Amino acid sequence: MKRLLLSMMFMTLALLGMAQVKEAGDFQVGVFGGGSFPLGTYKSLPETKTGYLGGLFMDKYFTGNKFGLGLDARWISHGISKADSIFFANGFMETNYKNKAKFQHLAFTFGPTYKYEKGNFQLEAFVRGGMMLQRFPEYETNLHYRGGAVGMTTLPIKRTLNDSTNKANTWVGLAGLRFNYKLSSNWAVFAQADYMQSFGSKFGGKASQFMLEERMPAGTPIDENTAIKSFTDHFEEGFTPRQTPYKSVNVSAGIKYIFGKKIVEKYEAPKVVETVVPNKQPQSKSIQIVVKDKQTGIALSGVTVSVESDQYSNNEISNANGEISKINEAQAGTYRILGEKNGIKTEILTLSAADFAGNEAVIYREIYHDDPRFTLIGETVDCDKNQNLPNIATVLTNAANKSNLSQTSDSEGKFIYQLDQRSDYSIVANQAGRYSQTELVSTQGLDRSKTLYVTLKLGVCNLVAGGNWVLKNIHYDFDKSNIRQDAAVILDNVVSVMKQNPTLRIELSSHTDSRGNDAYNQRLSQQRANAAVAYLMSKGIERSRLVAKGYGESRLLNHCGNGVDCSEEQHQENRRTEIKVLNY
Repeated sequence: MKRLLLSMMFMTLALLGMAQVKEAGDFQVGVFGGGSFPLGTYKSLPETKTGYLGGLFMDKYFTGNKFGLGLDARWISHGISKADSIFFANGFMETNYKNKAKFQHLAFTFGPTYKYEKGNFQLEAFVRGGMMLQRFPEYETNLHYRGGAVGMTTLPIKRTLNDSTNKANTWVGLAGLRFNYKLSSNWAVFAQADYMQSFGSKFGGKASQFMLEERMPAGTPIDENTAIKSFTDHFEEGFTPRQTPYKSVNVSAGIKYIFGKKIVEKYEAPKVVETVVPNKQPQSKSIQIVVKDKQTGIALSGVTVSVESDQYSNNEISNANGEISKINEAQAGTYRILGEKNGIKTEILTLSAADFAGNEAVIYREIYHDDPRFTLIGETVDCDKNQNLPNIATVLTNAANKSNLSQTSDSEGKFIYQLDQRSDYSIVANQAGRYSQTELVSTQGLDRSKTLYVTLKLGVCNLVAGGNWVLKNIHYDFDKSNIRQDAAVILDNVVSVMKQNPTLRIELSSHTDSRGNDAYNQRLSQQRANAAVAYLMSKGIERSRLVAKGYGESRLLNHCGNGVDCSEEQHQENRRTEIKVLNY
């Protein structure tokens, strides 16, 4: 590749040298920019979007000024359509983009040019060949679904196959037409259209085409109501490899300069005119700093911003608009500005005396905070009054590694945690005399470039004798009573409430829907209640403080009794686990 680039450089120098020779043929240099439209499998396989290009060319025409040789260098960029996450009954499908979701190409081509000229109009046709440096996007589409006792299953559906650099070189061909209008003997504007395509599947022993593999759709399509039992019901079991060369039609416009033959008559030295430029000294100005989230562009509050100079020093926390107080009548000099939040610092912004030399009254600058995590903004809310409760202890647990973080809500009942991407969490209130449900929070399927904040209202209720509540998010496998891992997380919160309130005695009851035999439902519900109580005892809660009760289908919450046609959601309302306070 280095030898080829050096050859092109020497060829360019040779053309420039030829331009100095007094020949009839023109030497011209032009710059251009415009749109690039992908074609064929290059468009359909990675769903490539219309892009843009920019570049320059040089042509040297020979005697007769009709035929010549030309060099074209251009940069082309195409974005790809990002796939939205698809959610269905028992899971979702998401695409993870590991680098910029775009193709970027740098092409160098060389070849013959033909020109037809009439008056101020010129038509040029060119054919080029050369090489192109490519950078590919890298992404993977995964299917996540929960099936049976195995928990969440993750399965790749589509993934790119190029090596870890995502770079490749290829041979490329170019052919096009250029329509020119001469503004003078040396200057012309033009519009051009051309077709570009890469050739071959390897370059220098390395794959030169964009490649991916995917499981092709088979069987039943997936929609929001689909409940996946086996992925082979919807996709082929094996991967199908696919690849595509580069193909595009490009339309651009630009301007060119023609080095024509000039007759030099008499040289006359130009007159030197002295211009007196007033000495403009930098002046004092106001400085306004705004902090934004780098990935979304959202104004960011709560960032500690320090501003330091020889004349000024201050630390301030950004407000809801991402601003710190305007620095008025700041003297010209060097200012060092740095922001920090959650242990992550912004890049240092430096203002110099040159920034004070313009005519604007306010120097406006933005600094960007780049934290890849999501921000959970929660509120502790009284269950009965629906008012925010201050000074409530909360505990956040990472479902994957079981690590805990704790925080007490502030005077307005608010608390803030940072959440990792593609992660699941549970959060509860943890305070004597009160209880809360175990709420589940997930960042699975969220796009950090579009979303910064996740919000949650955490209901906090008083413990009172005779009170009762339904445990949210506790589930059992079909026809089984053993405590699943996700149910254990919910029961751990009950353990915490029992330990913080040693006089508390509860009834833990299990309920079923009306489907199935009444006696069987009664027996199954009692087994589930017994299993839950046994779990609490294994965590150190005395048996005398616990009563296990199975009610079967005897306490339905709606009209869905035996023989009544109801939706799955209505039946789910009846399948529940309840806590009743017997003594407190």
